[in-house]
Amino acid sequence: MADYSPPEQHREVTAKKGSGGARGKKRPPKSAKARSESRPPGKAPAPQRHPPTGWETATVASSPQRQAYAALDLGTNNCRLLIARAAGQNFTVIDAFSRVVRLGEGLAQTGRLSDAAMDRTLNALRICAEKLKRRNVRLAWSVATEACRRAENGVDFIERVRQETGIALDIISAQDEARLAVLGCHILLEEGTGPAMIFDIGGGSTELVMIEPGEGIPRILDWQSVPWGVVSLTETCSVEGETAEARIARYAEMRRLVSESFTEFAQRVRGAHAPDLRLLGTSGTVTTLASLHLDLPQYDRRAVDGLIVPADSMRAISQRLALMSQGERRELPCIGRERSDLVIAGCAILESILDIWPASRLGVADRGIREGILRSLIASDRRMERSRTTARKSRQGNRK
Repeated sequence: MADYSPPEQHREVTAKKGSGGARGKKRPPKSAKARSESRPPGKAPAPQRHPPTGWETATVASSPQRQAYAALDLGTNNCRLLIARAAGQNFTVIDAFSRVVRLGEGLAQTGRLSDAAMDRTLNALRICAEKLKRRNVRLAWSVATEACRRAENGVDFIERVRQETGIALDIISAQDEARLAVLGCHILLEEGTGPAMIFDIGGGSTELVMIEPGEGIPRILDWQSVPWGVVSLTETCSVEGETAEARIARYAEMRRLVSESFTEFAQRVRGAHAPDLRLLGTSGTVTTLASLHLDLPQYDRRAVDGLIVPADSMRAISQRLALMSQGERRELPCIGRERSDLVIAGCAILESILDIWPASRLGVADRGIREGILRSLIASDRRMERSRTTARKSRQGNRK
């Protein structure tokens, strides 16, 4: 798997007056850009698609310092949006949104997205569309992951989203999902020598990536994606039992399923084990367990993002949670009702990853795909601007 390089093509959108205060340039009536101007009221600008790219660009009149970039990540469990402005080599978040939508609920049994799940998700995406309209967004990339990849009606749902909200979602591959996660969080990896491992436990899949850190973006040495996330694994295994023995048996079955899926990858990376094993996780599972490790009364991103936790502590918390009933877990701070049923699957996946890459410490990242998208957009925009500047100077030189 080569170093991550975002696509160079873009989807163009002309922002209308009243959408972030930008005025678009008029085009002949038959152009795609002009057609996007006639969208129904309340919808975000409809992008002209140039497959297989997943980018959108808006031509705006404001200064570059005020232009914003947006990243939308529609997963199996969550819908998340970040809107940011470039700040040197980094970015500053100016708006954000996150909601548990459980788009993949029931997918393991039916192979389809349910009507209720799609309706919940559309409600969240309408909020995202309104936020995108209010901000001066120059570039945006909206992606969908495992639930839409697997569902028979995933493509139909993407089209419905476009028609009802104006948001053009791209169903990205597991490989691109892994790349974006690495790009978004690798700066939190501990210093050291030899290969390191980064993982992302999602709602419908888990990506495990072995990297070689260096200057800039790490080089990806090997990777694997398995169709087990907190939603898919929870729904595949039997209903949680009433007794501790039944819960232990269910947890063991979860561990078995995940470990079997990672068998070939585990064999490939075994020879890469070095004395200085480094491991970094980005997911709701690791941030939740890190919060429990810190005994936080409520979730605090500032305390969790970048934290280094003993792996033994994460194992102990996972095994303790696996013995609890759902009602008992619901009462714990930082878990609550939304995560009480899904956190056990995340614990099983985490322990299986620790078996594969037995690091003594685990880095925790409350960042991932969205941040990776933003970094990609900003870098791509700067390359395009340099290219335009070079071409402009060349034209001026030719006229002299």
